[in-house]
Amino acid sequence: MYIEILTPEDKLFEGTASSAKFPGSSGSFEVLENHAPLISSLDDGIVTVRSQKGELNFRVDGGVVEVLKNKVTVLLEKATEI
Repeated sequence: MYIEILTPEDKLFEGTASSAKFPGSSGSFEVLENHAPLISSLDDGIVTVRSQKGELNFRVDGGVVEVLKNKVTVLLEKATEI
């Protein structure tokens, strides 16, 4: 699946990933290839992306994620790679 992680200031990640974990407002969840469409708000926590480059982790302060047709778009208020 293709994933983009964006803040108002920067594009933190863009590329293919095998999975991504998110701190959803109703609990954490994971997105895999061919996931059903969804839109979810995010709480403060850690976003983990598994890609060919390895595992990347971002500390986030809330945001929104949209999953549609193997494309994941993550819009974050504030994030730092850890």
